[in-house]
Amino acid sequence: MKKTIILILAALMPLAVMAKKEKKQEVDSLGNKIKTGWNFGILPSIAYDADYGFQGGILTNVYYYGDGSQYPEYIHSIYFEGAYTTKHHGIFRLNYDSKYLIPGYRLTLDATYLPDAMCDFYGFNGYQAKYNYDWHNWNQKPEKMNVDAYKTRVFYKYKRDLIRVAGDIEGTIYKDLKWNAGLGVLGYIIDDCDIKMLNGKNEYDPTATHQKPLNPNAQLLYDKYKKWGLIGADEANGGWHPYLRGGITYDTRDKRQGPNKGIYTDFFLTYSAAFNAAYGQQASAGYNHLQFNFTFRHYVPCYKDKNGIDRITFAYRLGVQNNIAGKSPFYMNNYMNTLFIQRVYYEGLGGGNSVRGMMANRILANGFAFANVEFRFRVVNFDIGRQHFFVGLNPFFDLGVITQPYKLDYDALRVSVASTGDKFEDYFSTDVKDIYRPHMTAGLGLKIGMNENFVLSADWGMPIDSQDNGKWANFYVKMGYLF
Repeated sequence: MKKTIILILAALMPLAVMAKKEKKQEVDSLGNKIKTGWNFGILPSIAYDADYGFQGGILTNVYYYGDGSQYPEYIHSIYFEGAYTTKHHGIFRLNYDSKYLIPGYRLTLDATYLPDAMCDFYGFNGYQAKYNYDWHNWNQKPEKMNVDAYKTRVFYKYKRDLIRVAGDIEGTIYKDLKWNAGLGVLGYIIDDCDIKMLNGKNEYDPTATHQKPLNPNAQLLYDKYKKWGLIGADEANGGWHPYLRGGITYDTRDKRQGPNKGIYTDFFLTYSAAFNAAYGQQASAGYNHLQFNFTFRHYVPCYKDKNGIDRITFAYRLGVQNNIAGKSPFYMNNYMNTLFIQRVYYEGLGGGNSVRGMMANRILANGFAFANVEFRFRVVNFDIGRQHFFVGLNPFFDLGVITQPYKLDYDALRVSVASTGDKFEDYFSTDVKDIYRPHMTAGLGLKIGMNENFVLSADWGMPIDSQDNGKWANFYVKMGYLF
């Protein structure tokens, strides 16, 4: 165990470059020497997500602290990442963040490309869309799967490429009360899974009863939703959506990364237009829509040691996203709006970025609410060279609920489902209680942090209901805190 921790810390150690030698010996509230000048490192982008697989690539985060007077706050942050996962998901991202480039204003710029050959799709309205693990559970040993029920490993998948370009700015109204504005564009290119690409050199054998290559003729849930009329032709292949966003925030946190005390809350509106659909089709003007978001985060210090270091913090986040005008296409309903782009993924509900332990995008509806609750234990602080490290543990509980479901015509839907030779009861529940029944998970997180801003996070989460995950738990290795 000790060797493992040493190896992890060695991987985290950056190639620190200082513009000037640290002349000051002041310390911050944690007793750490204040960082000054430029600090950057080139690191392998190695991570794991139960929904995306193992990730390999490269990343770098450049921080400029100036004379250190605002440490652990940085003056400039430039982040780049290029990576790909074993489940054919790519990450190509460039992000800039600063409160000092424009004096008195915080500016965030982000350009991201996320190609995804197997994007998750489990249907509409959470528990109203029944999930069947056997339909996509392929195993090397046939005795460990239901061969008769198996359809294809990509039954709950479709192909989706997301292009995101955004610029956000924040100014001060009065002390901790801020105004926010932003604009950007989200581009979605959607299609059926590319079975030939996924199979590679492996040929599908129609005579075999048990094989890993995918059947190119198998219908996926995404295909069925199109045939049943639940996904319209004008949204089936994606589209381009420029947006304009504005709101207010109230922020009393002691620091942005891993705060120990304070409140952060925001309220904002996002207007998204629709034009130039993928593959030259014209998106329907009906997909112009206005969404409302509200988030409340609270960080409560519970215990300080004799040196005044916060050892236990209670943290929780509450949020809601609703559509208040117009109609949003299905592929945008699992995008969680945010005032500032701070991480790669903003998808929900479900997965390592919203409800940990639940399958990614398990809840797909017009509106939703969520809660994340956790205790943050700082177990140990120590230095290696000039770098300050800490190790923490975070037990957590997550929850997600639908606030605005899709309205389904059950009678017409029964006829459509029957026309494709499927059974309505295999795919849908008509019990309204299933729509609003909360999705809940619980788990434990491990944090290894460096210089308070660079945090490696490993979270293990399990669902309370098996309809939220065919496996008993999910595991994620990511950067930073969830909130």
